[in-house]
Amino acid sequence: MDSSDAWPRPAEPVEPEPSRWLLPDHGPNDESDMVAVGADLEPGTLLAAYRSGLFPIPIPRRRIGWFSPDPRGILPLDGMRITRSLRRSVRRYQVTFDRCFTEVMANCGDPRRPSGWIDQSVIDAYTRLHRMGWAHSVEVWDDDRLVGGLYGIRINAFFAGESMFHHATDASKVALVHLVEWLRGTNARLLDVQWTTNHLESLGAIDIERSAYLRLLEDAVTDTTRQNDDDPPSKGR
Repeated sequence: MDSSDAWPRPAEPVEPEPSRWLLPDHGPNDESDMVAVGADLEPGTLLAAYRSGLFPIPIPRRRIGWFSPDPRGILPLDGMRITRSLRRSVRRYQVTFDRCFTEVMANCGDPRRPSGWIDQSVIDAYTRLHRMGWAHSVEVWDDDRLVGGLYGIRINAFFAGESMFHHATDASKVALVHLVEWLRGTNARLLDVQWTTNHLESLGAIDIERSAYLRLLEDAVTDTTRQNDDDPPSKGR
C-alpha cells in the first residue's frame, strides 16, 4: 500500500498542565549524559523535558534519571540509507500508525530484552501522552501478526524516537522507513535517536554536539508548519 495511506491525520494535541519541576538542559559540569534525578512522569513534565532536550530513563530505587547525551544521536531525514534488501522488506510488510500504541510499548519493554527499562510506569505515562495526541506508534504487520514497531513523541517539527522492536527480519527497520516518510511528508525537521548504535549508524544516524542539537531542537519544537487537513487519514486494518 502507499505508505501515506497509513499516516495519522495531524490534530492539535491537548496541552497538559505545566510541570511543577524546573528541568535543566544539561548537567552542572557537562560531563555526564544523566543531568538530573527526580521529578515525575506527568504529561507536563515529559513535554517540558523533551522541549529542553531531556528524556527519562528509570534508575534504581524507583527514581527517574533525565538524560541529555553529548554527543547526541540524530537521523537526518534526508539521509536514511535503504538497502535493496530493506526495500524488499518494505514491500513485504503492512504498516499502520497509532493502532496499538500500548502493545508496541509492551513489546519494546519486553523484560527478556537486555537493558530493559520500559516498565509499567513508563508505559502508563506515554500512553497518557498518546491519548493526548503527543505520542505516536508505527506498527509493522505480517498478515495479522504484529512483528515490529516503534514509538516516540512528536512536538511540531520534532520527533523523539524512544524505542523499537522486531520479531521478524527487518521489521523495526521498516517501521523506521515509514516514520521517516511520515516526518518528511509532514514538514518535520529533527528526528532524535538519543544515542547512536552500529545498527542506527548503518541506517544513516549521526552524532552531533549537544549544543548543536539544542539549537536544532529549539527551531523544531517552535516550528508549527504541518501538513494540511487534506492529508490522508489513518486507515485501519
